[in-house]
Amino acid sequence: MQNEIYDEKNGYLQEHRKAKYQILLLQGKLVEHLNQIDAEARDREEQLVKQMMEKQGITEKLKRQDNMEWTRRMNTICHDAEEMILTEMIYTKG
Repeated sequence: MQNEIYDEKNGYLQEHRKAKYQILLLQGKLVEHLNQIDAEARDREEQLVKQMMEKQGITEKLKRQDNMEWTRRMNTICHDAEEMILTEMIYTKG
């Protein structure tokens, strides 16, 4: 997800928030804005993944006992966290 958030927000601003995009670009603040959103999104993803792991009982013990199941569940959690971040931080925040 490293540059995905940056790219998503940049594309969203260009397509749907054209005035804000132009203002940030002309003021030389676009990259700073995108980097800030990206950092916030990564922090939020880390929080969400930890919370979902705890809620679903995904542990290191499960990883050792059934690595395939652990991987499947972690992939689902990571995907869900990413979708939540895109919704709450990219497509709704100005």
